[in-house]
Amino acid sequence: MVDENMNIEEAVIEEPKETKAEEETVAKEPATIAVEAEEPATVAPVSEEAVAAPSQKPATASFPRRPRGNEPGKPEGRKENRDRRRGNDREKDKEFEERVVIINRVTKVVKGGRRFRFSALVVVGDKKGRVGMGTGKANEVPDAIKKAIENAKKNLFRVPIVGTTLPHAVNGRYGAGQVFLKPASEGTGVIAGGPVRSVLELAGVQDVLSKCIGSRTPINVVRATVVGLKSLRTLDTIATLREMKPEEVRK
Repeated sequence: MVDENMNIEEAVIEEPKETKAEEETVAKEPATIAVEAEEPATVAPVSEEAVAAPSQKPATASFPRRPRGNEPGKPEGRKENRDRRRGNDREKDKEFEERVVIINRVTKVVKGGRRFRFSALVVVGDKKGRVGMGTGKANEVPDAIKKAIENAKKNLFRVPIVGTTLPHAVNGRYGAGQVFLKPASEGTGVIAGGPVRSVLELAGVQDVLSKCIGSRTPINVVRATVVGLKSLRTLDTIATLREMKPEEVRK
């Protein structure tokens, strides 16, 4: 109680003290944080034209589908092409006849000793005017022959044949080897030695006379024969080169 006679300034106002129980309850109450409500996002209005127009996707690169052989009207696939190539190779192998002229064993001297290999000379032809010769070298005989056959097929050329013989006499030279070829009458046969006979028979010549002059090495003889056959010309070929008729060339 404040005495009425006491001045207001001197009066001391005593605040009531909080009890310990109230302090503990205040301390235990969690602090509340005021969260301001977020305003909803505004969406721009969509025009009627945009809604009516269909959605356009970005252009992407389109790749054509790989064709298959079993589809009608489509080109052949990889498997069909592979089988067709293999079939053509088999037909090509059947078309040509191979003949081994000679097989030699060659030696190479190295620091550690000698290395032996085999070289093969092969003639290939279809007996219809096409013939070729090739060589191959390998550690084994079958591999050497295989390489020689592949090389011979790359060196094919056409031989002009009139009836069953050659159009005219020719003399082929290669190195120290020389082979003379002369046409023969029908029924004469192939009068030639081993290497020359192989080339002429596989070329399709049935009647011919021949003579080897100089070197008798098989590879030189075969190459000389090939040079002689490549130099043959028919009457039509000469007439075409001279821009004349075949009858005029004979005169």
